[in-house]
Amino acid sequence: MVTDALGRRIVNIDKPLFTIGRRSETDLRLPGADISRVHAEISLENGACVIRDKESRFGTFVNGEKHNEKILAHGDQIRLGQAGDTEIVFFIDDEAPSAEKSAVSAAGELRQMSALLEGLRALGSGRVLDEVLAMVLDSAIEVTGAERGFIMLANREKMLEFKLARARGKVTLSGRTFETSRKIPETVFSTGRQTIVEDLLDGDLAQLHTGTVALGIRHVLCTPLRLVRYVERADQKGADELIGVLYLDSRERGALRSAHAQSALDTLSAEAALAIENARLYREALDKAKFEQELQVAAAIQQSLLPIANREGAFFSTAAASLACRAVGGDFYDYVDLPTTQFGFIIGDVAGKGSPAALLAAAVLGMFSSEATYQTGAAPVMTRLNHGLFRRAIEARFLTSFYGILGKDGSLTYSNAGHNAPLVVSATGIRRLETGGVVLGLFEHATFDEETLMLQPGDLIVLFSDGVTEAMNVEGEEFTDDRLIACANAHRGESPQHVLDAIFADVVAFCAGEPQNDDVTAVLVRYNG
Repeated sequence: MVTDALGRRIVNIDKPLFTIGRRSETDLRLPGADISRVHAEISLENGACVIRDKESRFGTFVNGEKHNEKILAHGDQIRLGQAGDTEIVFFIDDEAPSAEKSAVSAAGELRQMSALLEGLRALGSGRVLDEVLAMVLDSAIEVTGAERGFIMLANREKMLEFKLARARGKVTLSGRTFETSRKIPETVFSTGRQTIVEDLLDGDLAQLHTGTVALGIRHVLCTPLRLVRYVERADQKGADELIGVLYLDSRERGALRSAHAQSALDTLSAEAALAIENARLYREALDKAKFEQELQVAAAIQQSLLPIANREGAFFSTAAASLACRAVGGDFYDYVDLPTTQFGFIIGDVAGKGSPAALLAAAVLGMFSSEATYQTGAAPVMTRLNHGLFRRAIEARFLTSFYGILGKDGSLTYSNAGHNAPLVVSATGIRRLETGGVVLGLFEHATFDEETLMLQPGDLIVLFSDGVTEAMNVEGEEFTDDRLIACANAHRGESPQHVLDAIFADVVAFCAGEPQNDDVTAVLVRYNG
């Protein structure tokens, strides 16, 4: 017979090796800071029960004396640890009241389910929490003799939300069917103390719970679902957390008043709280895994929307790469072969990160593919993209972009819509490409300019997002345009892919393991003549 903070109950030693401790996997789980994870075990040997201490920190005592190993006799009193909060009496062939046996059995089933949920990773059932709640309610109704019950759980704002109601016979009741006052469960949740109302018709209670009384309900028992978090050391305190309430009622006056019913509910609710929390965490893990899988698919789709990074044309060669700081990002680039035999290329950076930025980037790529073919200049393309953003009523979303058109004669016509000014790296020096206008999506009637310049064979155009030049190291220092220019100059005579690799290598070396805080994209176009 065990007496602790959960009440008094009978625990049958029904296996050859019976473990006692604080871990959920033990056969008899006991709370208490001075009880070890696996404190002791009772083994059946030659017809006798032997208790052994499992190197616990505070020892195992039989009839007040500390023992590492002791054969138990009928009536022996066992104490684990020094505090003495838990009292265990060893009986041979002693019977417990049936209600308490049911409670122990139900708690044991919940403990097994809780242990299973702690290690569950592969099953795909999203109804685990509902199944656990139903099991808790059915067990509570059975061991207490209640007619019906419901469970309310706390949300992130610590407000109670109705989850499930059941009646005898494992019948599920809807929230509308289960009419009752919220006063009792909310009081229990706020105080953390069990409430027992023997008769709602007594005194002023009938006026406070008119709806419940109208249904003929007389007796109510409501207990908090308390999640006990245990600690490893005796000098630490466990942080208990109220996760909800378990409410039971009956039309029979005093039906839930018995000591057996209350003890049974205490035993059950402790294990129920752990099972419910593990089920809730498991469901959250499933949702998170599903979300991460969807992000992986989205990342694959986004990469497929980008063109082949390396292009070799009759008069040009390219190299490009884009690394999102999350699963998906807001940077984009694209190439287009124009009917005029010219080669068009675009780079862009959507404000923000993650899925919203990636969706807008995909939309802009779609608009660019349709507009670039029909527009003869760079500025008209920027104007059409800007109008497209407003036509689709995409609010609070802006992006910078650069579009260039390269001809076989070396002519480069470009328009820059607020983007980091690309670099033209040539034998005579560095030139920035800044002509254009404001960022896209800011002003509906914005105008954009364009500029045309002549490139010489071997000239390299370096387009990049701010994730390159604003990449930071551990000291908070940015990579800056100067480092980018120095790298591009140092590798000017090499192929675009080699220059691209050198730029990314320099950024990685500069950051020295510091987490990436923005999307990093670069596009290199060489005019070969």
